[in-house]
Amino acid sequence: MKNQWTNYYTGYVKVKAYGRGTERLINMLTRRGLHIWDVKRVGSESLIFHMDFREISKLRQVLRKSDCKVKFLQGRGFPFLMKRVMKNSGFLAGLIAFLICIFVLSNMVWGIEVKGAKPETEHAIRKELDKMGVEIGKVQFLVDDVDTIQRKLSDRIGALTWVGVELKGTTYHFQVVEKRQPKEIEKTSSQNLVASKKAVITNMFIEKGQPKVNVHDYVSKGQLLVSGLIGKEDKPEIVSAQGKVMGQTWYKANVEVPLKTNFSVYNGNETSKHYIKVSSLSIPIWGFKDPGYKKQEKESTDRPFHFLQWELPISYKVETLRSKDDIVRSYTKEEAIKEGKKMAQADLRKLLEEEDQIIGEKVLHESMENGKVKLSIHYQVIEDIAVGQPIIQGD
Repeated sequence: MKNQWTNYYTGYVKVKAYGRGTERLINMLTRRGLHIWDVKRVGSESLIFHMDFREISKLRQVLRKSDCKVKFLQGRGFPFLMKRVMKNSGFLAGLIAFLICIFVLSNMVWGIEVKGAKPETEHAIRKELDKMGVEIGKVQFLVDDVDTIQRKLSDRIGALTWVGVELKGTTYHFQVVEKRQPKEIEKTSSQNLVASKKAVITNMFIEKGQPKVNVHDYVSKGQLLVSGLIGKEDKPEIVSAQGKVMGQTWYKANVEVPLKTNFSVYNGNETSKHYIKVSSLSIPIWGFKDPGYKKQEKESTDRPFHFLQWELPISYKVETLRSKDDIVRSYTKEEAIKEGKKMAQADLRKLLEEEDQIIGEKVLHESMENGKVKLSIHYQVIEDIAVGQPIIQGD
């Protein structure tokens, strides 16, 4: 006997046969190879049975040779279900349109919340988000992923120490930590100016206070440069010492430069492949052609689809292939020394203020080991060495 679930997909009918010789009719159908089941007698000259919808034409051929008649009571299975659906196609179309609308709306951006930021910083964040296309009404899988958004905001907004990006449903949540700017010492507070490091004084520009050192003096860290006590010794006036004390300071840098370096660079060629991902199965929908890059880097992003607040086990996957070229960079010893000086000076610049000046550079030691040039470099710098130190009453 056939499996009942296969009968459902092919369709089957409930038939009532009546007249003389209904038993002979059943036997004739069986001999012709027709599959019938659930045969029941409902009267002296009538039977009810089920048969495959596709074999109705064979039933009619047998009926011509019998004295029986049949009546189709009910049709069941997929073909009949589709027929009923087509009769109510308007309702079906409305239901499908409704579900599609809910699905699309569930995968759009409907909210952007920024917490922990000052009004001006929040305005800058929202302005950058508009440039990136992260705005209300945008489809989520057409927007950068949260890691990319986080990286771009951190790179483009200098006031941010850290920004956390999280997508919950249809809302982006941004948690911001701003850089703490050093508090300026109030003009009314009393302070001395002391040396932040050892140096030789080169220039002094004192606005308030009593200088305690002269140009060309050598000072050590913490030494008093400008006193906030002015006037007579028996009755001094306490002020906030202000000014700049420029001093020559010294730095030492160690740097290594390999004579030969192998690395890969992007050559600008890239292609994207798009998939619908169901569980672990990725079904390609666009970008089937293999670009044929000799060396490439693959980057994949998955955007899960949502229906209302539920995350579906279906996602939109974009696979980006970027072509790379292998580069071998070679230096002569002289070129490596020159590059090492540039690297060391760039690192030193990160430690200095914009107005500070590098006035001297001297290579203390130079060697070559294991294909690398090693340099030890001494720098002379002119910078402001004065820092405020509060005056404690009773000093």
